[in-house]
Amino acid sequence: MSMIFFTSVVRVRDGLPLSASTDFYHAPAFLESRRRLKALAMQLARHPGRGSAESQDFRIHFSSAGDVACMAICSRQCPAAMAFCFLETLWWEFTSSFDTTCIRLASRPYAFFEFDSTIQKVKRHFNHAGTSQMQSSLEKVQEELDFQPPVVLSLEEVDTASRLANGHVPVLRQPAPPFRMEPVTALGVLSLVLNIMCAALNLIRGVHLAEHSLQVAQEEIASILAFLIPFVACIFQCYLYLFYSPGRTAKVLLLLLFICLGNAYLHGLRNLWQILFHVGVAFLSSHQILTRQLQEKQSDCGV
Repeated sequence: MSMIFFTSVVRVRDGLPLSASTDFYHAPAFLESRRRLKALAMQLARHPGRGSAESQDFRIHFSSAGDVACMAICSRQCPAAMAFCFLETLWWEFTSSFDTTCIRLASRPYAFFEFDSTIQKVKRHFNHAGTSQMQSSLEKVQEELDFQPPVVLSLEEVDTASRLANGHVPVLRQPAPPFRMEPVTALGVLSLVLNIMCAALNLIRGVHLAEHSLQVAQEEIASILAFLIPFVACIFQCYLYLFYSPGRTAKVLLLLLFICLGNAYLHGLRNLWQILFHVGVAFLSSHQILTRQLQEKQSDCGV
Protein backbone atom coordinates (compact mmCIF):
# COMPACT_ATOMS: atom_id res chain seq x y z
CA MET A 1 0.00 0.00 0.00
CA SER A 2 1.34 3.43 -0.94
CA MET A 3 2.18 5.64 2.00
CA ILE A 4 4.15 8.36 0.17
CA PHE A 5 1.85 10.05 -2.36
CA PHE A 6 3.62 13.16 -3.58
CA THR A 7 7.17 14.52 -3.42
CA SER A 8 8.67 17.90 -4.26
CA VAL A 9 12.25 19.22 -4.26
CA VAL A 10 12.34 22.97 -3.65
CA ARG A 11 14.88 25.76 -3.23
CA VAL A 12 14.92 26.90 0.39
CA ARG A 13 15.41 30.63 -0.03
CA ASP A 14 12.28 31.27 -2.11
CA GLY A 15 10.34 28.00 -2.29
CA LEU A 16 10.91 27.58 -6.04
CA PRO A 17 9.97 23.99 -7.01
CA LEU A 18 12.96 22.36 -8.70
CA SER A 19 11.44 18.95 -9.38
CA ALA A 20 8.39 16.95 -8.32
CA SER A 21 6.82 13.54 -8.73
CA THR A 22 3.93 12.98 -11.11
CA ASP A 23 0.76 12.27 -9.17
CA PHE A 24 -2.59 10.91 -10.21
CA TYR A 25 -4.61 11.78 -7.12
CA HIS A 26 -7.48 14.21 -7.55
CA ALA A 27 -9.32 13.87 -4.25
CA PRO A 28 -10.20 17.29 -2.78
CA ALA A 29 -8.32 16.52 0.46
CA PHE A 30 -5.15 15.68 -1.49
CA LEU A 31 -5.41 18.79 -3.68
CA GLU A 32 -5.81 20.89 -0.52
CA SER A 33 -2.66 19.29 0.90
CA ARG A 34 -0.83 20.14 -2.35
CA ARG A 35 -1.88 23.77 -1.98
CA ARG A 36 -0.67 23.87 1.61
CA LEU A 37 2.61 22.18 0.71
CA LYS A 38 3.23 24.97 -1.81
CA ALA A 39 2.46 27.61 0.85
CA LEU A 40 4.78 25.86 3.33
CA ALA A 41 7.57 25.71 0.72
CA MET A 42 7.58 29.52 0.60
CA GLN A 43 8.35 29.61 4.34
CA LEU A 44 11.05 26.93 4.64
CA ALA A 45 13.77 29.53 5.25
CA ARG A 46 12.10 30.13 8.63
CA HIS A 47 12.17 26.45 9.57
CA PRO A 48 15.56 24.86 8.81
CA GLY A 49 15.97 21.14 9.46
CA ARG A 50 13.11 18.68 9.79
CA GLY A 51 9.45 19.45 10.28
CA SER A 52 5.92 18.15 9.88
CA ALA A 53 2.44 19.54 9.38
CA GLU A 54 -0.73 17.49 9.75
CA SER A 55 -4.08 17.75 8.01
CA GLN A 56 -7.18 15.63 8.48
CA ASP A 57 -6.18 13.00 5.92
CA PHE A 58 -2.47 13.50 5.21
CA ARG A 59 0.83 14.54 6.77
CA ILE A 60 3.32 16.89 5.14
CA HIS A 61 6.96 16.26 6.04
CA PHE A 62 9.98 18.33 5.00
CA SER A 63 13.74 18.10 5.45
CA SER A 64 16.06 20.94 4.44
CA ALA A 65 19.82 21.47 4.43
CA GLY A 66 21.76 24.11 2.58
CA ASP A 67 19.97 25.39 -0.53
CA VAL A 68 17.67 22.40 -1.03
CA ALA A 69 14.66 20.99 0.80
CA CYS A 70 12.68 17.83 0.08
CA MET A 71 8.97 17.69 0.91
CA ALA A 72 6.45 14.85 0.84
CA ILE A 73 2.73 14.28 1.33
CA CYS A 74 2.27 10.99 3.16
CA SER A 75 -0.61 9.02 4.59
CA ARG A 76 -1.27 9.29 8.30
CA GLN A 77 -0.19 5.64 8.63
CA CYS A 78 3.31 6.37 7.29
CA PRO A 79 5.85 6.27 10.15
CA ALA A 80 7.73 9.53 10.60
CA ALA A 81 11.07 7.66 10.54
CA MET A 82 10.26 6.21 7.11
CA ALA A 83 9.17 9.61 5.74
CA PHE A 84 12.35 11.37 6.89
CA CYS A 85 14.56 8.49 5.76
CA PHE A 86 12.94 8.83 2.32
CA LEU A 87 13.48 12.60 2.28
CA GLU A 88 17.12 12.27 3.34
CA THR A 89 17.75 9.70 0.59
CA LEU A 90 16.12 11.99 -1.97
CA TRP A 91 18.20 14.97 -0.75
CA TRP A 92 21.42 13.03 -1.25
CA GLU A 93 20.35 11.86 -4.71
CA PHE A 94 19.46 15.41 -5.83
CA THR A 95 22.52 17.22 -4.41
CA SER A 96 24.85 14.60 -5.88
CA SER A 97 23.22 15.02 -9.32
CA PHE A 98 23.17 18.84 -9.54
CA ASP A 99 25.77 21.33 -8.31
CA THR A 100 25.03 24.30 -6.06
CA THR A 101 25.57 26.88 -8.80
CA CYS A 102 22.88 25.39 -11.05
CA ILE A 103 20.45 25.25 -8.14
CA ARG A 104 21.06 28.88 -7.18
CA LEU A 105 20.76 30.10 -10.78
CA ALA A 106 17.52 28.23 -11.54
CA SER A 107 14.91 30.79 -12.61
CA ARG A 108 11.89 28.73 -13.66
CA PRO A 109 9.82 26.13 -11.82
CA TYR A 110 10.73 22.46 -12.32
CA ALA A 111 14.03 23.32 -14.00
CA PHE A 112 15.27 19.81 -13.11
CA PHE A 113 12.27 17.87 -14.43
CA GLU A 114 14.55 15.00 -15.48
CA PHE A 115 14.99 14.18 -11.77
CA ASP A 116 11.36 12.99 -11.75
CA SER A 117 12.44 9.48 -12.75
CA THR A 118 14.75 9.28 -9.73
CA ILE A 119 11.96 10.52 -7.45
CA GLN A 120 9.63 7.83 -8.77
CA LYS A 121 12.28 5.14 -8.28
CA VAL A 122 13.03 6.16 -4.69
CA LYS A 123 9.31 6.57 -3.88
CA ARG A 124 8.51 3.15 -5.33
CA HIS A 125 11.31 1.62 -3.28
CA PHE A 126 10.01 3.05 0.00
CA ASN A 127 6.36 2.32 -0.82
CA HIS A 128 6.92 -1.33 -1.64
CA ALA A 129 9.98 -2.37 0.37
CA GLY A 130 9.22 -4.17 3.59
CA THR A 131 10.00 -2.44 6.86
CA SER A 132 12.41 -5.24 7.76
CA GLN A 133 14.53 -4.39 4.70
CA MET A 134 15.19 -0.88 6.04
CA GLN A 135 15.15 -1.70 9.75
CA SER A 136 18.65 -0.45 10.58
CA SER A 137 18.12 2.84 8.73
CA LEU A 138 14.72 3.44 10.29
CA GLU A 139 16.09 2.75 13.76
CA LYS A 140 18.91 5.27 13.19
CA VAL A 141 16.51 7.96 11.95
CA GLN A 142 14.13 7.22 14.84
CA GLU A 143 16.96 7.76 17.32
CA GLU A 144 17.67 11.13 15.69
CA LEU A 145 13.97 12.06 15.90
CA ASP A 146 13.86 11.07 19.57
CA PHE A 147 16.96 13.14 20.30
CA GLN A 148 15.84 16.16 18.22
CA PRO A 149 12.12 15.99 17.35
CA PRO A 150 11.04 17.68 14.10
CA VAL A 151 9.28 21.03 14.23
CA VAL A 152 5.50 20.59 14.28
CA LEU A 153 3.70 23.29 12.31
CA SER A 154 0.04 24.24 12.18
CA LEU A 155 -1.36 24.38 8.66
CA GLU A 156 -3.67 27.19 9.76
CA GLU A 157 -0.64 29.26 10.76
CA VAL A 158 1.00 28.43 7.43
CA ASP A 159 -2.10 29.67 5.57
CA THR A 160 -2.23 32.84 7.64
CA ALA A 161 1.44 33.62 7.10
CA SER A 162 1.04 32.92 3.38
CA ARG A 163 -1.86 35.36 3.09
CA LEU A 164 -0.05 38.06 5.06
CA ALA A 165 3.07 37.73 2.96
CA ASN A 166 1.05 37.52 -0.26
CA GLY A 167 3.37 34.83 -1.49
CA HIS A 168 6.59 36.66 -0.56
CA VAL A 169 8.08 35.56 2.74
CA PRO A 170 11.17 37.39 4.03
CA VAL A 171 14.16 35.13 4.10
CA LEU A 172 15.33 34.66 7.67
CA ARG A 173 18.32 32.45 7.28
CA GLN A 174 19.30 30.28 10.19
CA PRO A 175 22.18 27.84 10.34
CA ALA A 176 21.32 24.65 8.49
CA PRO A 177 22.03 21.30 10.12
CA PRO A 178 25.79 20.71 9.98
CA PHE A 179 27.08 18.59 7.13
CA ARG A 180 28.56 15.30 8.28
CA MET A 181 32.21 15.07 7.32
CA GLU A 182 34.34 11.96 7.00
CA PRO A 183 36.24 11.01 10.19
CA VAL A 184 39.49 12.84 10.94
CA THR A 185 42.54 10.80 9.95
CA ALA A 186 45.90 10.52 11.71
CA LEU A 187 47.54 12.46 8.87
CA GLY A 188 44.83 15.10 9.24
CA VAL A 189 45.58 15.46 12.95
CA LEU A 190 49.29 15.83 12.12
CA SER A 191 48.50 18.57 9.59
CA LEU A 192 46.43 20.40 12.22
CA VAL A 193 49.23 20.23 14.78
CA LEU A 194 51.85 21.44 12.29
CA ASN A 195 49.52 24.18 11.04
CA ILE A 196 48.93 25.45 14.58
CA MET A 197 52.70 25.40 15.14
CA CYS A 198 53.28 27.46 11.97
CA ALA A 199 50.54 29.90 12.98
CA ALA A 200 52.11 30.34 16.41
CA LEU A 201 55.59 30.93 14.91
CA ASN A 202 54.19 33.51 12.48
CA LEU A 203 52.29 35.31 15.24
CA ILE A 204 55.27 35.39 17.62
CA ARG A 205 57.68 36.65 14.96
CA GLY A 206 55.20 39.25 13.69
CA VAL A 207 54.37 40.63 17.15
CA HIS A 208 58.06 40.59 18.15
CA LEU A 209 59.02 42.54 15.02
CA ALA A 210 56.24 45.07 15.63
CA GLU A 211 57.22 45.60 19.29
CA HIS A 212 60.87 46.24 18.44
CA SER A 213 60.21 48.69 15.63
CA LEU A 214 60.35 52.12 17.24
CA GLN A 215 60.26 53.90 13.92
CA VAL A 216 58.50 51.49 11.61
CA ALA A 217 59.75 51.77 8.06
CA GLN A 218 57.69 50.74 5.08
CA GLU A 219 59.80 47.59 4.65
CA GLU A 220 59.20 46.61 8.28
CA ILE A 221 55.45 47.09 7.93
CA ALA A 222 55.51 44.78 4.91
CA SER A 223 57.52 42.20 6.88
CA ILE A 224 55.07 42.36 9.79
CA LEU A 225 52.19 41.75 7.37
CA ALA A 226 54.17 38.92 5.76
CA PHE A 227 54.15 37.21 9.18
CA LEU A 228 50.58 38.04 10.21
CA ILE A 229 48.79 37.22 6.94
CA PRO A 230 50.15 33.62 6.86
CA PHE A 231 49.19 33.38 10.55
CA VAL A 232 45.55 34.14 9.66
CA ALA A 233 45.76 31.82 6.64
CA CYS A 234 46.97 28.94 8.85
CA ILE A 235 44.04 29.43 11.24
CA PHE A 236 41.57 29.39 8.35
CA GLN A 237 43.18 26.23 7.01
CA CYS A 238 42.48 24.54 10.35
CA TYR A 239 38.86 25.73 10.17
CA LEU A 240 38.37 24.46 6.60
CA TYR A 241 39.70 21.05 7.58
CA LEU A 242 37.40 20.70 10.58
CA PHE A 243 34.20 22.19 9.13
CA TYR A 244 32.51 22.02 5.75
CA SER A 245 32.39 25.25 3.75
CA PRO A 246 31.02 25.85 0.23
CA GLY A 247 33.65 26.69 -2.37
CA ARG A 248 36.41 25.01 -0.41
CA THR A 249 38.72 24.56 -3.41
CA ALA A 250 38.90 28.28 -4.21
CA LYS A 251 39.39 29.18 -0.55
CA VAL A 252 42.14 26.59 -0.09
CA LEU A 253 44.03 27.80 -3.16
CA LEU A 254 43.75 31.42 -2.01
CA LEU A 255 45.08 30.62 1.47
CA LEU A 256 47.91 28.56 -0.01
CA LEU A 257 48.85 31.49 -2.25
CA PHE A 258 48.95 33.89 0.72
CA ILE A 259 51.21 31.55 2.69
CA CYS A 260 53.60 30.98 -0.23
CA LEU A 261 53.85 34.69 -1.08
CA GLY A 262 54.33 35.65 2.57
CA ASN A 263 57.16 33.17 3.04
CA ALA A 264 58.77 34.15 -0.26
CA TYR A 265 58.82 37.78 0.92
CA LEU A 266 60.43 36.72 4.21
CA HIS A 267 63.50 35.31 2.45
CA GLY A 268 66.31 36.82 4.48
CA LEU A 269 64.41 36.82 7.79
CA ARG A 270 63.99 33.07 7.40
CA ASN A 271 66.45 30.58 5.98
CA LEU A 272 65.57 28.24 3.12
CA TRP A 273 64.75 25.27 5.37
CA GLN A 274 62.31 27.31 7.45
CA ILE A 275 60.54 28.56 4.34
CA LEU A 276 60.32 25.04 2.94
CA PHE A 277 58.89 23.81 6.26
CA HIS A 278 56.11 26.44 6.30
CA VAL A 279 55.24 25.94 2.62
CA GLY A 280 55.33 22.15 2.99
CA VAL A 281 52.92 22.27 5.93
CA ALA A 282 50.62 24.54 3.90
CA PHE A 283 50.59 22.05 1.01
CA LEU A 284 49.95 19.13 3.38
CA SER A 285 47.05 20.97 5.03
CA SER A 286 45.59 21.92 1.63
CA HIS A 287 45.73 18.29 0.51
CA GLN A 288 44.01 17.11 3.69
CA ILE A 289 41.25 19.71 3.36
CA LEU A 290 40.49 18.78 -0.24
CA THR A 291 40.53 15.02 0.38
CA ARG A 292 38.23 15.14 3.42
CA GLN A 293 34.78 14.97 1.85
CA LEU A 294 31.19 14.92 3.03
CA GLN A 295 30.27 11.62 4.62
CA GLU A 296 28.40 9.30 2.33
CA LYS A 297 24.79 8.47 3.13
CA GLN A 298 24.04 5.26 4.99
CA SER A 299 23.89 2.29 2.64
CA ASP A 300 20.52 1.08 3.91
CA CYS A 301 18.81 4.47 3.78
CA GLY A 302 18.27 4.61 0.05
CA VAL A 303 17.89 2.72 -3.17
